[in-house]
Amino acid sequence: MPADAVGRVNIRLYTSSFCGACSQARVVVDQAAALVGAARVTEVNVAFHPDDAERAAIAATPTIVLENAAGTEVFRAEGVPTLHQVLAALALAV
Repeated sequence: MPADAVGRVNIRLYTSSFCGACSQARVVVDQAAALVGAARVTEVNVAFHPDDAERAAIAATPTIVLENAAGTEVFRAEGVPTLHQVLAALALAV
């Protein structure tokens, strides 16, 4: 694992193009990432990346998946989370 990846948390946000809730989830995830310097956000549009969505067993959008620095999934939620929920999940992942 690269030295700069130590302590990094990956937030993977699965979205779809015409999903109003996805826009809301994006705002919450971006706020959380701004507060937690070790968080990196990757957005995956399931319409453009269906194989990625299938591999990750995404059943609905938005879905948020948090992975620790080792790439292990530590949190998953469908729908729009609160900022508090995302920050609590990030604390578990660090």
